[in-house]
Amino acid sequence: MPLIKGGRYVADPWRPLADDEPVPEAPRLTVSCARWLKERDTLAAAPAQLGLRLPNDVAVAKLAGDLARFALVVLHFPRFTDGRAYSQARLLRGRYGFTGELRADGEVLRDQLLFMRRCGFDAFAVGERALFENWLHAFREIDVFYQPAEDRQISRLRRRILHGASDFTVA
Repeated sequence: MPLIKGGRYVADPWRPLADDEPVPEAPRLTVSCARWLKERDTLAAAPAQLGLRLPNDVAVAKLAGDLARFALVVLHFPRFTDGRAYSQARLLRGRYGFTGELRADGEVLRDQLLFMRRCGFDAFAVGERALFENWLHAFREIDVFYQPAEDRQISRLRRRILHGASDFTVA
C-alpha cells in the first residue's frame, strides 16, 4: 500500500509482525497492541526499532508509559466515519508528547488528509488510487486555519494577536 510522508510518496520501511509469528531479524517491526501488552519484555529486548499498531478502541493512556519505546504509532481508521483515531492522535502529540512517526491507516480518504495532519499525523497509508489522483494537493487546498492544532500552523486568531488587526484587511 502506498505511503505518503513528508509531502511525497515513499516506500514503507516497516514490516508488520503477526501476533503468532516469531520475532525475525528485521530493522523495523510493527506489533499489535495486544501482542505488545502480552510480550512487552521480550519485544523490548528485540534489536529492531518498534512500531505499535493501535486500534482506535484502546485508550492511549493505557500505553502512555511505553510510548518512548516506539518510533512509530499506527492508528487505524476502520471506517471513514469513525473519528476516534483523530482523538488518539491529538492525545499522543499534545498530552503525551509523542514525537515519533504517527501514521493513519485503514479508511484514509483524500478529503481527510489535511485534517489528519492537523491532528498530528505525519504519514498516511493510502490506497493505490492515490497514486493516480492528486492526493498530495489535498495538503495545499486550505491554508488559513482558525483553530490551533498539533501541526504548529499559526491560527488566524494567533496571527491577529501577533500582528494586529491589519492582518485582516479585506481588499
